[in-house]
Amino acid sequence: MMNAIAIDDEPVALDIIKSMATKLSFIKISAYFTNAFEALSYLQQEKVDLIFLDIKMPDISGIELIKAIAQPPMVIFTTGYSEHAVQSFELDAIDYLLKPFSQARFLKASAKAFEQFKFRQANLPATGDGQIFIKSGTEKIHVELDEILYVESYGNYMQFTLSNRKITSRLTMADAEALLPKSQFIRIHRSYLVAKNHISKIDKSSVWIKQTELPIGAAYVAEINRLVK
Repeated sequence: MMNAIAIDDEPVALDIIKSMATKLSFIKISAYFTNAFEALSYLQQEKVDLIFLDIKMPDISGIELIKAIAQPPMVIFTTGYSEHAVQSFELDAIDYLLKPFSQARFLKASAKAFEQFKFRQANLPATGDGQIFIKSGTEKIHVELDEILYVESYGNYMQFTLSNRKITSRLTMADAEALLPKSQFIRIHRSYLVAKNHISKIDKSSVWIKQTELPIGAAYVAEINRLVK
């Protein structure tokens, strides 16, 4: 069962999510928050698989909140405004529920999150000796971390480019980031995660992995600048 929380500055909106969630057997919402900062404190202490998160809130928006979490859980945005949809998916949101949403729409988003949850549970994290298993179809493929050059996002799929092959896995970027150690990999774009030790050149707009040029996203410039200092 997934452990979730809900964050919305409107108590009525939280009551609706609570009512809808109680009808689903695969999800448990353990806490509800009208204050985003209280939710952040909770997230620092408790393991949470999924957040139902409003975007328009006082003090800090839902998008700003997710950006403040180093390794955020899965997130389903719930909002009365449609203009943030593109930005939410750039943050690898599971779904985007536009208020008022129906029980059927809530079920669809939650089921999508549960599929990702089960997939993450089935995938083995990095071992202590520099190896991981990547699930591709029905197989789990043993891979040395040093073999991985970069990872590219294709919607709900990730393509791992290795020195001598490519592996496609049904993962989101958030899943790939959780699978690969931050000490060895860095996000350079919403669609690219690269191995630090395979970077051959960096300029203001691109990173080269050997002879392959990859773009730097504006949101990741500061992180890359810290890498080369």
